[in-house]
Order: sequence, then structure tokens, then C-alpha cells
Amino acid sequence: MIKHTILVTGGAGFIGHHFIKHRLRETEDRIVNLDALTYAGDLEALKELEGSPRYTFAKGDVNNRELVDELIRQHNINLIVHFAAESHVDRSITSASSFIQTNIAGTQVLLDVAREHGARFIHISTDEVYGSLGETGIFTEESFLAPRSPYAASKASSDCLVLACHHTFGLPVNITRCTNNFGPRQFPEKFIPKMIIQALEGTPLTVYGNGENVRDWIHVYDHCTAIDAVIEKGIDGEVYNIGSSNERKNLDVARIILEELGLDESRITHVTDRPGHDYRYALNSGKIRNELGWAPRFEFEPALKKTIDWYKVYRPWWERMLKRGKEL
Repeated sequence: MIKHTILVTGGAGFIGHHFIKHRLRETEDRIVNLDALTYAGDLEALKELEGSPRYTFAKGDVNNRELVDELIRQHNINLIVHFAAESHVDRSITSASSFIQTNIAGTQVLLDVAREHGARFIHISTDEVYGSLGETGIFTEESFLAPRSPYAASKASSDCLVLACHHTFGLPVNITRCTNNFGPRQFPEKFIPKMIIQALEGTPLTVYGNGENVRDWIHVYDHCTAIDAVIEKGIDGEVYNIGSSNERKNLDVARIILEELGLDESRITHVTDRPGHDYRYALNSGKIRNELGWAPRFEFEPALKKTIDWYKVYRPWWERMLKRGKEL
């Protein structure tokens, strides 16, 4: 029985395409994928779904209100899962305008249309909205928002718009804030694929600063199952942190990758640090674990090794994506 007809925004992106395939595999839902196909969009990842009566692709921008309205009317959408976002911190430092337009203005367009049609709204956010931690401490859903990059600021702004729409108009919403994702088909500019690809290409692994910055890593599949839990059991208006308690220093992740590929640590090169580089992220995900019954399944190092194997096999894919990113 079809329970949801979902509009997924940004479904050709890394997390979005994994979510679509997972959701279609595990449920009877129908999904409409709205994606602008910017440089990181990868329709090839969804090629197997072409012709499926439960999947529709629409090329377009989340700022196009007429298109969003038409899709919701035509397909009787009752749930929006909003992944679409500009998400690379380095690019936001170079130029923030597209981040403001997509992440803030685009989210407001979707909220307006969701209100008009009574569709539930799940907003996929990030742990970066909380800012940076020192050696100790952990963020909860009640932590203050203190973004420190243009990207994080744009996501924090969209989070506030989502919650304001709930409190002012009663729109059923949830926000998920997840730690750093990794897995197959992640765009090469992100840290783990960047390290893997540099190792495979025989170039130095360029690590910002001293490499001591700490991130909590979660496999993309675990992120997808967490979103499932929010869809099925989430309480309206609530925010849910999603973390795996897999904290690793960037330098240590680079070392694991080199060791797996049989390469020496001398391949690591330290480069000038990113401006305003957050030192550490860590999330308390007790709320989603205890209240919604979710738990991650993937251990970090075995999952990382499988991810490395994927990039070894699918070199033509990442070479093509690298070229696309450089053409901007």
C-alpha cells in the first residue's frame, strides 16, 4: 500500500540518490525527484530507476515556485524531503551568493508551497549549524546555533525558517542534523573521496592545517535509515541529531586510506588552513536512538575500506566528476 508520495529535492546528489534508491527498495512509496543537475548532480546513479512507475525525475530549481506547485498538484505529493543545497564550505567561502539563493530562498519557496498544499516537510540540515567544539563537549538539539562559515550560516537560516513555519502556521515539519557522510559516489571535492582519489592518482594528499580537526563520520546508508525513522515516527516540530560516535581526526582518516592502499604517510602534505576552519563536531544522537529506535549499523573502518574499493573500481566515474567540478 502506498503511504507516501514524496517530493525529494536534490535527489541526484550524493545523499539524495542513496535515499531514493533505499526508500523505493524498502517501501511502496512513490517518489518525484526534483534536481537542478548542478555540477554535483549524478543522474547516472539513478539510471536503473528509469521507466519505474514509482519514480519520476523533474529537472528544475527549488526556487521555481510554479514548477514545485505543478509537481505537487500533478503527483499528489504529501511529503517533501528537502536535500537540495549548496553544501561545500570551500565554495561558500569563495562565493556565498548561490548558497543564499538555494539554501535560504529555495527553502522558503518549498515551505510556501508545502503550506498551500498541506504537505509534511522534512528538512535535511547539518551539524555545522552548531558551530565548533573544543576537545570536549557535545551538541544536543537544544544547543545554540552558532554557524561559522557562509555554508553553515545559510543552513542555520533555513532551519530557522522551517521552525518558524511550524510555529506560526502549524506546518508539520522535522529537521535532521547529521554528521559527516561518506560512501560510494560522493562528489570528489569532499574530504574522504578527495583523499582516496589523490592517493589513487599518485598526488600528495592535501590536508588542511595540522590535520587535527575532528569529525564524526556516518555511512550514507545509516543516514538514510535515520531519515526513515523520522518519516515514520518523528514528532511534528522536532529536531533530530544523527550521529555515529565515530570521531576521527582528519589526519588519521588520511592515514587509514594510505594504509589500505599500501602507501606511505609521507604522501600527506599539509596546506594552508581553511579560513575559520571548525575544529571539532560531535553530536548527541540519543534522542533519535531512544525515542525513534534508530541505530547506525556500519562500523567506520570496514565501511571506509569498502568505500575505497568502490573508488578503485569506478575510476571513470570520479574522473568525469572531477572534470565537471573543475569546469565551473
